[in-house]
Amino acid sequence: MNTLNKTQSQQAIDLENKYGAHNYHPLPVVLSKGEGVYVWDVEGKRYYDFLSAYSAVNQGHCHPKIVNALVEQSKRLALTSRAFYNDMLGKYEKFACEYLGFDKLLPMNTGAEAVETALKICRRWAYEKKGITENKAEIIVCKNNFHGRTTTIISFSNDPVARAHFGPYTNGFIKIEYDNLQELETTLKTNPNVAGFLVEPIQGEAGVYVPSEGYLKQAKTLCEKYNVLFIADEVQTGIARTGKLLAVQHEDVVPDILILGKAMSGGAYPISAVLANNDIMNVITPGSHGSTFGGNPVAAAVAIAALTVVKEENLAENAEKLGQLFRNRMNEYINTSNIVRLVRGKGLLNAIVINEEEESETAWNICLRLRDNGLLAKPTHGNIIRFAPPLVMTQEQLVDCVSIIIKTLKEFER
Repeated sequence: MNTLNKTQSQQAIDLENKYGAHNYHPLPVVLSKGEGVYVWDVEGKRYYDFLSAYSAVNQGHCHPKIVNALVEQSKRLALTSRAFYNDMLGKYEKFACEYLGFDKLLPMNTGAEAVETALKICRRWAYEKKGITENKAEIIVCKNNFHGRTTTIISFSNDPVARAHFGPYTNGFIKIEYDNLQELETTLKTNPNVAGFLVEPIQGEAGVYVPSEGYLKQAKTLCEKYNVLFIADEVQTGIARTGKLLAVQHEDVVPDILILGKAMSGGAYPISAVLANNDIMNVITPGSHGSTFGGNPVAAAVAIAALTVVKEENLAENAEKLGQLFRNRMNEYINTSNIVRLVRGKGLLNAIVINEEEESETAWNICLRLRDNGLLAKPTHGNIIRFAPPLVMTQEQLVDCVSIIIKTLKEFER
């Protein structure tokens, strides 16, 4: 690493610190290039990417089919707004609806926007279809959720960092324990104004918390019993990440409303979507919701390419196979470890829990050492490290990564 490149790296960090809002705490590495499962820093050092931009880059960095769709469509037509039709949106909506099994798609840009959209659809359905009194609809959410950071969403978060000094908060939400069917049914039974149940199939930001087997299926059954919409937030877990196209498919659940984002574009463009069948989506009428960029031609072309890659390259199957291998290898190590308590996850969305309190810096220091050893990951909740590599990873590459992870963890054994 020469002095010039060191200076370039520090200059990039200094520029962000001086001119950017301090709303993130990045790992100190400055990336300038990505391809497949790898990223390179400004010094030219190569790393395995084990975060995949929080599962946005499931198809790998700069996938040529996705990049080509982005470039070619950008040359023809980038944006019209929804004041006019464009020749790509309908093709995208048809492709995605048929692939994912829904009647209609409402296009948005970011995951948080898609969550907000789903909440609006659910509330309007509650008033127009279920007959709940205006302004009385409530939506059940789970504690330790992560659905974004808009004002409405943080209103039903219990993360003090996300909530502090941003009130007053939005009403209309009931918080219950995740993976607690009894509390869900009690809440449904005692509150006739419940319109929907918003849930992550796996709580990613909470530390890749996987619910008990059967939880999602039984929760959906309860929602049907009480005429409540089951809303699955699959922004992070969707698009093959957990070993199925959708995480709810592990339990054969079809949500009433499906929220997608991140890997809808393979990381090349901000794309999100809300999908539902006609009896629900038809409550949305002209002027009731919209977005200047939502459904633009570039997004449509990129999303078709990104979803095609998932299908053609069998990424869900690869995630399932490599995820099993990853957890098996990690469990073999954990059996003799005094620094790692457990590994959990599905497919290639996994996490290890470090034997420290959340306030400890051990997980952060492990991630710094992983970086030094050629692999990038990031802690969540202080003592948990999430591992989510691109789904195009090969078995040979995964085995190499497990070796790096175990070698690094052994440096912290006491």
